[in-house]
Amino acid sequence: MIEIKEVTQSYVKGKNVIENMSLKVEDGVVFGFLGPNGAGKTTTIDMITGIVKIDQGDIFIDGKSITKYPMAAKSRFGFVPDSPDVFEKLTGLEYLNFIGDVYGVDAKTRLERTSKLAKEFGMYENLKDRIQSYSHGMKQKLLIISVLLHNPKNWILDEPMTGLDPQTSHTLKELMKQHAAQGNTVFFSTHVLEVAEKICDKIAIIDCGKIIFVGTIDELHQKLNSTESLEESFLKMIGGNEE
Repeated sequence: MIEIKEVTQSYVKGKNVIENMSLKVEDGVVFGFLGPNGAGKTTTIDMITGIVKIDQGDIFIDGKSITKYPMAAKSRFGFVPDSPDVFEKLTGLEYLNFIGDVYGVDAKTRLERTSKLAKEFGMYENLKDRIQSYSHGMKQKLLIISVLLHNPKNWILDEPMTGLDPQTSHTLKELMKQHAAQGNTVFFSTHVLEVAEKICDKIAIIDCGKIIFVGTIDELHQKLNSTESLEESFLKMIGGNEE
């Protein structure tokens, strides 16, 4: 579970990027975090993961405060950022072993998970190659594999489909649904509303640093008295300001 409690964050003094945000993401759901460019999605995710400092309020991962107990909180999630920046001088396998060491994954479990995930994402034959030779999509796949290696309860994914081919996108979406069905949490941001419409149990819409809707897609349609697609309802909700 991920819980944001009355969080405020400002990059410029006197100007809040995120203002008094509260949001609860329960276990057992695929939760979509939607909003126009510059709305505060990545800033929110950076606060959840401890990358960006919280000015006021707090965020809890399975009850662990990201501000007071950052190591305990960070051990409870896996994070895929919106850019696949990895150590390019390493081979894919060296990078996965490094991540396994960081999270204390034992050798037997590491080997089993690496083999399984690499095959699922079509990366098994490329693990001995240096990462600098990978395409953007291959780097994204390696990053996803590394995040899932320690089997975190909470998945936090910032635009995870970017650069992925259709087959890999399908694999990731199926894994997201399976992970939530096992009583875990999947929290992800996306601009691809068709994806959100197909796999999300609940969504939140953020605009100008404030949450303006939380609920199911059916509840969003009811709120707007609409039977249209998520894309059309989303645009109505934010007043047509999507870039």
